[in-house]
Amino acid sequence: MDNLIKKLETKQAQLGVIGLGYVGLPLAIGYAKAGFKVVGFELDENKIAQLMRGESYIIDVSSEDVKAAVDAGLLVATSDFSKMAECDSANICVPTPLGKTRDPDISYIQAAVREIAPRLHRGMLIILESTTYPGTTEEVILPLLSEQGLEVGQDFFLAFSPERVDPGNPDFHTINIPKVVGGVTPNCTKAASTLYAQVMETIVPVSSVRVAETVKLLENTFRSVNIGLVNEIALMCDALEIDVWEVIQGAATKPFGFMPFYPGPGLGGHCIPIDPFYLSWKAKLAGSEARFIELAGQVNGSMPKHVVSLVTRGLNDRSKSVRGSKVLVVGVAYKGGIDDVRESPALDIMGMLSDLGADVSWYDPHVSELRTNHPAHRLDDWSVDAIGEFDAAVIVTTHAETQHELLVEAGPVIIDTRNALKGIENENIVRL
Repeated sequence: MDNLIKKLETKQAQLGVIGLGYVGLPLAIGYAKAGFKVVGFELDENKIAQLMRGESYIIDVSSEDVKAAVDAGLLVATSDFSKMAECDSANICVPTPLGKTRDPDISYIQAAVREIAPRLHRGMLIILESTTYPGTTEEVILPLLSEQGLEVGQDFFLAFSPERVDPGNPDFHTINIPKVVGGVTPNCTKAASTLYAQVMETIVPVSSVRVAETVKLLENTFRSVNIGLVNEIALMCDALEIDVWEVIQGAATKPFGFMPFYPGPGLGGHCIPIDPFYLSWKAKLAGSEARFIELAGQVNGSMPKHVVSLVTRGLNDRSKSVRGSKVLVVGVAYKGGIDDVRESPALDIMGMLSDLGADVSWYDPHVSELRTNHPAHRLDDWSVDAIGEFDAAVIVTTHAETQHELLVEAGPVIIDTRNALKGIENENIVRL
């Protein structure tokens, strides 16, 4: 272990990162900036080619940083896992989706570990960053690695450290977000903490790997449940003809005991709609019922349908039906300032509108191409004349560069699910 610690502290260790997506690529660049040599493992040959040309495909990583790391010989992207044998550590940063029955799908984690296992050597550090259920590191990864006959905590080191990436956030990034670390043994925690301490500003060691795994799930379950609560309040306020946005604004003036959350058209992204169900699934196996998680999932999952009902209501007030109407969905990324459409509620809203016979189009300054199961057209011209061709517009995601006021000037029915037109009073605006 002493040899590994020395190599990490002197930046002589070669680091491996498996999966160069929204989590893995920023981490790899962070390592390279700190002076480590990094081998990034990726199956997508197009991404590998882009990186080796010095081009980034992640909004939070600049092409300048990628090019500098590649040109300095500090970053190599490859699909050749034989190079794992040359690495002193490996961070696993692969997707962990849900199956059709909302069961955890850890097949990507297992595939990554099967690539590591035959190349595992003494003094090697393995860290899982992919979000998963408590017990994965010890129950799934450890047995696969132990098949090589090496002892964890002595011959090799295994830990979990949850990713806390917030794409598009200008204030918090890989380096300055506190890094929670939990190892299978105390030596494992020490080794992983030493690695991260060379790069990150704050390291937060916890007592076990299961605690670290659960930390991430609590963070996103907290958000899911509170968003579910405020969405339910929004539905109640709609029935009672009360402005939920004004209610939240008033409540937020309380200096203690209240944290404002805001309603919306549904949850999107790779964390909040998915992670709580990892905890719910594991709880059921232990004989515990996660009722808050399940209820929040039901409420949040119902919001796209409610948005479509607001479109129907708005068109009805103009003596129009959804069938045959031209409807524009404004913003299809799952959050503002990014181009990621994973789990975006816009996709569900567009699908439901299309099923009802609407002629659906979409606009998003960050998204150039969108694959949907329903016909939808991309609007390129964000102008009053172009917008004026639509009967209704649904603001699903707000981007700073989108001039939402043009919707008011253009005149369609506007379903504002984000309070983007706050302070504007107009008979065409229907607020969530």
